[in-house]
Amino acid sequence: MNRNPDLLKGPMRSVLVQMTVPMMFGIVSIMLFNLADIWFVGKLGTLPMAALAFTFPVSFAVVSLAIGLGIGTSATLARRIGEGNVDSAAQLASSILLVTFLLLLLVGIGGQYSIKPIFTLLGADEALMPLITAYMQIWFAGSVFMVLNMVCNSILRATGDVRGSAMIMLLASLLNLILDPLFIFGIGPFPALGIEGAAIASVIAWGSTTLIALFLIHRRRRLLTYRLPSMSIVLGYWGELFAISLPAALSNITTPVANGVLTAIVARHGAEAVAAFGVGNRIESLALLVCLALSMSLPPFISQNFGAGQMERVKKAYALTIRFAIAWQLFIYLVLLAFSAQVAAFFSDDPDVIRWIQLWIMIVPLGFAFQATTFLSSSSFNALHQPMSALKLSLIRLFLMYLPLGWLGNYLFGLEGLFVALVVANVMTAIIAWMWMRRNLTQLMQA
Repeated sequence: MNRNPDLLKGPMRSVLVQMTVPMMFGIVSIMLFNLADIWFVGKLGTLPMAALAFTFPVSFAVVSLAIGLGIGTSATLARRIGEGNVDSAAQLASSILLVTFLLLLLVGIGGQYSIKPIFTLLGADEALMPLITAYMQIWFAGSVFMVLNMVCNSILRATGDVRGSAMIMLLASLLNLILDPLFIFGIGPFPALGIEGAAIASVIAWGSTTLIALFLIHRRRRLLTYRLPSMSIVLGYWGELFAISLPAALSNITTPVANGVLTAIVARHGAEAVAAFGVGNRIESLALLVCLALSMSLPPFISQNFGAGQMERVKKAYALTIRFAIAWQLFIYLVLLAFSAQVAAFFSDDPDVIRWIQLWIMIVPLGFAFQATTFLSSSSFNALHQPMSALKLSLIRLFLMYLPLGWLGNYLFGLEGLFVALVVANVMTAIIAWMWMRRNLTQLMQA
């Protein structure tokens, strides 16, 4: 496995664009994966739909672990590739895949015995429990493939093969889209399995694409080895991985925690306000799509150049992405503002919901440029092997900015005040993130 010359010497704008565009399609495919499950299960009726909704917090906890492992994999592996350490890179990648398999084997087994107590604690009633159990038994058993899939994608991105990673995500989404109706409704020779069919379709999609990803890692990237070093060295690799992965996973969990608390605050204004806030969260994920893709393509670039000692190139890449993110998100804000009436009417025909959605569009997206600055800074900290800085930044955003200011804005000025407070929180956090990262990069260049 050789270092990627484009990441180390190629024109930064061109390289980042080539890495980011495929990731946009990959992220869209992940969204479609989840939307397909929700849409098809929704056709079964209210109870299966409610059962699937109850599974989201639990599945997101495992997904957060997967994201953390992916971030740790990308950061540690890309740095070794940047250093030109071929043997160590292959041993590290193989050790990461091994510990991922072992860890998720434990999660899968433990999950089978914890379904009833966990979902009872979450408030699921007896009518939903059989449906939840049927779905989660299969989901937990196949979760090893989902996490291995995400880790394999991170290995490919660490080498600069963002296109291969995006194609695997897209293929998984297409397989799930095809298999969902076959297993859920029983089309042709397939049995009608209901909500269990959705879980089976997901597991088959994850398992199939994981095998393809492992083939690419082995044959194209030469990063799989069957000759692992001594156990002490393997444990060292695992320690290096978890030093980044665990803080990254905790950092990733802060966003749904914040949204959960804010939703409870919004609920005081009625069901229409909650519906509008939920629509706003979906608009947010789409509005930030390009910068989210950039946050996945930037870390391998930074880590490889960090490993190669090219800190000036790292500093310029960070500054370039932040300038682009601010300009792009301000453009998106103007587009949303211009079409706010049409966007609101697309999601609802309730006049109160439409009014709240338009108010949300008028205020909240103004802070997206600064929100992008924050999560791009966090991904850069992880790429520089400083996961605790990324975690601290997420905690500052959650506990010092988002929740206190959101509560205060709502208390003083109602829902409009809450929306304004979210913008203020994003601006203040972005300023901290920018200054912190600039100082950190200066220190690294002087070291």
